[in-house]
Parts: sequence; structure tokens; C-alpha cells
Amino acid sequence: MRKSSCTMIAAVALWLLCAAGAGAAELGAPGLLRQVTATECIEGGGVIIISADGDGTGSFTTLCRGGIHDGQTVT
Repeated sequence: MRKSSCTMIAAVALWLLCAAGAGAAELGAPGLLRQVTATECIEGGGVIIISADGDGTGSFTTLCRGGIHDGQTVT
């Protein structure tokens, strides 16, 4: 009886992990190129990082770091 209980718990845990992964992909998981607003970044648990491009043109790159939008460009 104990072995079947462990099997059931493992199956449920695997299902939850797969469901969480699918949900993260829909929300914009890291690695997916997508633009987000500053509000989306902060509400998703991230912070906005602004860095100079360094090519002398005065342009900047703005990225979301942390949270569910990690690595995405902030508009």
C-alpha cells in the first residue's frame, strides 16, 4: 500500500511541475523575446535595469531582471 501512495504523490508532483512550466511559458518565461511595459515588469516581481549601449550615440537598453519577465525588453 505504501508503494502505491508514493507513486501517486510522484505523479501529482510531476503534473504540477509540468503545469507550472506551461503557465510560465504563457506569461513570458525567460528566453522568450517579448517586450513588456514597466508596470508588467514590476508587477511580475522584477526590477528595471537601464544600461548605456556604449557606442557613443547616447542610446540605452532597458531590461526587466527577475520575476516572471526576466530578460525581456521594457518599453
